[in-house]
Amino acid sequence: MANSAQARKRARQAVKQRTHNVSLRSTLRTAIKKVQKAIVAGDKTVAQAEFTQSMSIIDSIADKKIIHKNKAARHKSRLSAAIKAL
Repeated sequence: MANSAQARKRARQAVKQRTHNVSLRSTLRTAIKKVQKAIVAGDKTVAQAEFTQSMSIIDSIADKKIIHKNKAARHKSRLSAAIKAL
């Protein structure tokens, strides 16, 4: 456990920030799954609509450094390629 007041405060802040990051990461996964679900269904128009929405979510989460920018680019690239393959 933290001994100084500063360390106790940082521990409290870390817990609060972690819960916020977990919810953002969950939002990211949900957005990706929506696109993948539309791809599996074979509906290209719905998949593209979901992809445009999820792109902004992926970029915003990468900007907040919840995930690395290269991971965000990889997700966008693979989803885009899957949509083009439909």
